[in-house]
Amino acid sequence: MKYFPYTIAGDETMTRVPETAADLDEFRRWVERKALSGEVVGADTETTGLATFSPTYRLRTVQFGDAREAWVLQVEYRPEMQEAARWALLTLPRLVFHFAPFDLLVIDRHLRVPLATLAPKVTDSKIIAHLFDPRPRHEGGYGLKLKELCERDVDPNAPDTQEDLTKVFHSIGETKETGWAKIDINHPVYLQYAGLDAILVSRELPILEARIKKAGIRQALVDFEHRVMYVCAKMERRGMLVDQDYVRPLVGRLEEEAALHAGKAAQYGVTSVNAPKQVSTALLGMGETLTETTDSGNLKVDKEILQSLADVDREWKRIGARKPNPLADAVLRSKRAGKWSKSYGVAMRDGLDVDGRCHPRVNSLQARTARMSISGPPLQQLPSGDWTIRRALLPEPGHRIFSVDYSAVEMRVLAALADEKVMKRAIAEGRDLHGFTAELIYGSDYTSFHRKLCKGVGFGKVYGGGSVTLSRQTGAPLDDVKKAVAAYDRTYRAIKRYSSKLQREARADGYIVWTPVGRRLPLDRDRVYAATNYAVQSTARDVLCQALINMEDKGLTDFLYLPIHDECLGSAPEDIAEDVAREVGEAMAMDFFGVPLDTDPETGGYSWGSLYMKKAETMIENDAWYAAHPEEAAAAEERRK
Repeated sequence: MKYFPYTIAGDETMTRVPETAADLDEFRRWVERKALSGEVVGADTETTGLATFSPTYRLRTVQFGDAREAWVLQVEYRPEMQEAARWALLTLPRLVFHFAPFDLLVIDRHLRVPLATLAPKVTDSKIIAHLFDPRPRHEGGYGLKLKELCERDVDPNAPDTQEDLTKVFHSIGETKETGWAKIDINHPVYLQYAGLDAILVSRELPILEARIKKAGIRQALVDFEHRVMYVCAKMERRGMLVDQDYVRPLVGRLEEEAALHAGKAAQYGVTSVNAPKQVSTALLGMGETLTETTDSGNLKVDKEILQSLADVDREWKRIGARKPNPLADAVLRSKRAGKWSKSYGVAMRDGLDVDGRCHPRVNSLQARTARMSISGPPLQQLPSGDWTIRRALLPEPGHRIFSVDYSAVEMRVLAALADEKVMKRAIAEGRDLHGFTAELIYGSDYTSFHRKLCKGVGFGKVYGGGSVTLSRQTGAPLDDVKKAVAAYDRTYRAIKRYSSKLQREARADGYIVWTPVGRRLPLDRDRVYAATNYAVQSTARDVLCQALINMEDKGLTDFLYLPIHDECLGSAPEDIAEDVAREVGEAMAMDFFGVPLDTDPETGGYSWGSLYMKKAETMIENDAWYAAHPEEAAAAEERRK
């Protein structure tokens, strides 16, 4: 047995590393005592990195601990240690991991402890931390990482072992990312680090639980988030097949496109499209006006500003408000192609498992509002109207892809929360909300541009975009946008009242917004106006998560791949694909405070992109209609000007 003593908050702790059969017998007796007591046991894994499904991925250690002692089992290449760890995981009745989905999927894959068996008895301390304060430390939050939480709650020196381990990685010529696979498994700093995480998470959990109880966060919400976490872990484990014959040349084409547009930018003196200073200087030299600055005082040339200068909206369609700036257009297109090549193309080309699948990581509880995120690759960031990347992802053999999304879910949630009766009546009548709003404000002869403007104002209520942002996105003069916002507020008075009420309550409650499910959302003191955005976005997210649980109860999540924004993506055998999509839509649909949340099931072909190719064909048909009606197109352009 190896022993590693360490002092935590004045208490002597001990990490034990079994080496012999007798050592393992002692470990088993410890596990049996913990199982008999019903005590929550801290647990953790050390692996070779984050690519859980890579063919070369390895599980190195599994560790267990309480507040004073830990056991580190070196399972790499040692069947007897693997069996002891597996037995302990199955025997212990209650476990706590920090960011449990990662460890659960590693254990499912490499120790043969099924996700369905282990997840119900696991508490994720990161979920508990997020429910109290979802903000990361650098945004003023309490913190979400185990070491930074323990630094505040357990011992100010808690992060020291992490820093020591990083130094060891550097000493062997590795980085924080590559050192996990290369460090000697017997290195004392490595083993002590592993054991201390199990001890620290055991100490941190009761503090977190007491904190959320005091804050008034209900256990039902904790249980809800753990069920959502499990469903998302199942989808991550399943993964999606990648059309490798499509992806390999796609990477090359995207790299060529990035270089082509970088070359165009170079003609204006920009040698790097990722150098904001160069871009802003060149734009000023071309006569453009830039007024917004970053926190450091530099001129801002972010994507939103460049799109305005290039006269394209977020879907890369022409706005028609100005002559496109060729440098802004070149920078945007070069950066997009470069990102798509690296973040999507290379990730799907090189990051596959042995069966040719990629496994996007679904973080079920991520943003301040609890909205999900997807990484590796970040599929939720893809433009809604483009099929280029989606074409690479395939359903199971013999299956067809399907997608089910909500119809204007954020606007319907807003109508329900605000009890906006005019908007609720339009929903009940099956009206197009944005067209309905445009008709109320501009009359029955409203234009498509009026509808677009009203849609932008409505989404500004949901996502927090101001008049300046909306002017930039639509090309409408700022004064016209402000008038549209004022008209919107007069039309939907209950929304303005609801927003004012939320802000008053937030100020009175320490700058906290509470959602209908009892979620606690801290606000920045200088952004109290975001209260409505937070409440609506968070509630829309919870609607989708409740739908995932509904589908799990009905056995439908086995067909799903990903939840993306307000959409669920999946596949089913060809002969039942449309039926499954309809059943998923029925499970997702619900009544929300008297407002129906309808769904739109759609069945495609043999790639995710097939769904978007249909949309692209529709847009082409619309463009063709305008081309065939030049007088209407000219009139629309004149109205826009």
